[in-house]
Amino acid sequence: MKKKPSRVTNMLRLGLFWALVALSLLAVWAVTSPQGTLKEVSVSDVVRRANDGKIALIEIQGNDLRITPKGQSKPTERSLKEPGTLYSQGLKFDKVEIKTTAESQTGAITWSIASIVVPVVLIGLLFMFMMRQAQGQNSQAMGFGKSKAKLYGLDKERVVFDDIAGNESAKQDLQEVVDFLKHPKKYQSLGAKIPKGILLVGNPGTGKTMLARAVAGEANVPFFSISGSEFVEMFVGVGASRVRDLFAKAKKNAPAIIFIDEIDAVGRKRGSGMGGGHDEREQTLNQILVEMDGFEADTNVIIIAATNRADVLDPALLRPGRFDRHTTITLPERKDREAILKVHFKNKPIDATVDLDKLAAKTAGSSGADLANIANEAAIIAARQGKKKISNEHLTEAFEKVAIGPERKAKVMNEHEKELTAYHEAGHAIVGHVLPDSDPVHKVTIIPRGGTGGVTWFLPPEDKSYTNVYEFKDILARAMGGRIAEKLIYGDDGITTGAGSDLRKATEIARDMVIEQGMGQKLRDQVFHEDNGGMVFDKITHERPYSEATAEEIDHEVERLITEAARRAEAVLRKNRAVLEKLKDELLLHETLEEDEANAAMEGAALPTEAKLH
Repeated sequence: MKKKPSRVTNMLRLGLFWALVALSLLAVWAVTSPQGTLKEVSVSDVVRRANDGKIALIEIQGNDLRITPKGQSKPTERSLKEPGTLYSQGLKFDKVEIKTTAESQTGAITWSIASIVVPVVLIGLLFMFMMRQAQGQNSQAMGFGKSKAKLYGLDKERVVFDDIAGNESAKQDLQEVVDFLKHPKKYQSLGAKIPKGILLVGNPGTGKTMLARAVAGEANVPFFSISGSEFVEMFVGVGASRVRDLFAKAKKNAPAIIFIDEIDAVGRKRGSGMGGGHDEREQTLNQILVEMDGFEADTNVIIIAATNRADVLDPALLRPGRFDRHTTITLPERKDREAILKVHFKNKPIDATVDLDKLAAKTAGSSGADLANIANEAAIIAARQGKKKISNEHLTEAFEKVAIGPERKAKVMNEHEKELTAYHEAGHAIVGHVLPDSDPVHKVTIIPRGGTGGVTWFLPPEDKSYTNVYEFKDILARAMGGRIAEKLIYGDDGITTGAGSDLRKATEIARDMVIEQGMGQKLRDQVFHEDNGGMVFDKITHERPYSEATAEEIDHEVERLITEAARRAEAVLRKNRAVLEKLKDELLLHETLEEDEANAAMEGAALPTEAKLH
């Protein structure tokens, strides 16, 4: 395929064209212009100086005079003869030598030729330039339906499984794909067929793309990478054409791997949009389905796709014979997080205070991308402070910046707002500290961070796979602790907007408990899942999976959970009013309390009987 000229090449060609134009005009001017080195003088001055004997020779060429002063070997001056003869103007013929020559026609002929040739040359050059531009546009138009997939060939630096920390179960699932690509005859001799499509499902940042590249690197085969959105254009049929071109390239380079990132951009359920069955996205999806079915038995091309939303994909994509193997990429566990952190800090200078194991313990629920971001932020903070190595202090600041937002020390609060914020955060901390199924307090601060006026941070002591109903209810109670603390101190009329995000989060958790987890009181063990990933038209035309009476009961269940959480938080804070005042004073004094400092300030806090659930 002919290589497309680069932007630099096109600019050089344009510059060369205009340079030729400028040189042509310069040449015409040089040929047709009179001698620029001769000084212009008047005829009267020539006659006077000639009569005084200061001029050796006057050359007459038509009306043009060229004057050679005495002591010079060639003309240095020129003049234009007026009507009549020089003698009638007073020139004495015996004082100067007069030489008359025929008038030269060279300049006129040259100018006539140049006036014809130069425009023709310029028009020709302009026409050639326009033709080249048109050819470039035509080649782009002809390549509009070509695939935009990037090929990572065998000459590139390979990524293998050893380069990726964690995800051991996913690596094990993908290892047999690598083995098939290396030794296809071993499987074909037994009649075994490797899955044509492998769907990688996981949260954003868990390493789906890196795992797909590692499969290609381990198998040492070409790797075609493309995003699902790159198939779709505003012109009908372009996406399907790009799909055909991509699969044709992969077959020519077989054995090979096609990787489609964010496949849900083209793979959503058909018939859910306003365009019926004829919109461009569905045409592209249909072509993908056809190409996956069209593979010959001995074509060693495997498709790997990645998505965060497997629930919205079309069922035809997920049936056996297409993406018939699903590999779930989970969030890394503690040992995996430590291994990932070691990879990202491998080329960064760190001092002896850095404890990656402790950071791994605190980052439960973080993805690999989150951990990479923390490592990068730590390096930025150390560089901004002019340090040569990254310390544990930089690491902690980076972790908190990524997890809860940067400190906004420039935000000024008056004394009343600072006191209200201290009571609010102390309320969260005491309720969470006292309740038995709550995570321990990690940090309390009244310094604004992110979009909040202060933060009370709870961290689980270890990774957990499940959350029981008691833990959910303790989470709800500690979320209500800030609002209840304001109410106890300032009364019902003294509550503020500071608890807005807490109430929103508590309501979301309570609704999830009822609808998704079956943890309601009257609606126990019933799930009312709502698919929020469909198109707007799909939501309009589809009814909710429960009746209006059930919807009303769900609202009552959510209200009961929130009311119960508020009651328990109020019981804890009334019982520990003195601790609330003490923690408030410590926050006003120090602004930020670490885990040990906060626990010391809350020493003696007790759980009242009415706040117990079991």
